[in-house]
Amino acid sequence: MRALLRRLGYDVQRLEPGALLVQRAGHGLSATRVGQPELRTHVLTHRRAARRRANRYQNAMGAHLAHEHLRWVFRRLSIDCVLDVGANEGQFALALRRSGYRGRIVSFEPVSSVFAALSEHAAEDADWQVHRTAVGAEDGTADINVRPGTMSSLLPSSDFGRSWSPRLQEATVETVPVRRLDGLLDSALAGLSSPRVFLKLDTQGFDLAAFTGLGSRVADILALQSELSCLPIYDGMPTMTEQLAAYEAAGFGLSAMFPVSRDEESMRAIEFDAVMVR
Repeated sequence: MRALLRRLGYDVQRLEPGALLVQRAGHGLSATRVGQPELRTHVLTHRRAARRRANRYQNAMGAHLAHEHLRWVFRRLSIDCVLDVGANEGQFALALRRSGYRGRIVSFEPVSSVFAALSEHAAEDADWQVHRTAVGAEDGTADINVRPGTMSSLLPSSDFGRSWSPRLQEATVETVPVRRLDGLLDSALAGLSSPRVFLKLDTQGFDLAAFTGLGSRVADILALQSELSCLPIYDGMPTMTEQLAAYEAAGFGLSAMFPVSRDEESMRAIEFDAVMVR
């Protein structure tokens, strides 16, 4: 079979017993083994495209590995409730559903126009609750800077942020409610006899304030995911080390970190997603 394919103009590479990489000659695909041979796992890349778009390729690979790591954490910890803080239109929740998670999801999103899309996505899902509120260290109201995509924040853009992304240069302001998580948990967990809770934080610089709002109810959280900042794109956001210290002080240890974004000019990482377990 391999000889026939080669005569027909194909390149054939044996990856492992029972697995061949077959491609048109000269297309520049490359298969690289990942891990031990018994894993039977390879990464397939287009060499030139990966070199030309190295930043995009590496971010995509990191996102894939982060998703697979979360699936493993959810299985090991038997997670049955996800608090989705900074839900935007529900991208994180939808990815969980596509990966097979069937437990409860409780999403929090303050921006009215974005919340409308979130509500639409959750409408046919009986175990996906949505709440139009920001989450912070104190109950009240606040002005949020509404920006395109997923960049809305309760914090103003930094000088670096505005130079890094056009989306951070302009914003409209919307007044939104802010709630502490410890006042929301009883409702979120109602009906679950022994909830096993995962906290996902993606609030564009406000993660630590949202986490602080758990108070003593932090003991209800088994694992969390939070964005950690290396280069602040918002003024007033905590540093990576400040966030890690607060999470560790609350009893969490680092399970994995994955790059979220990078400044191509300086090659420096801007943010990481950190997964932490109790």
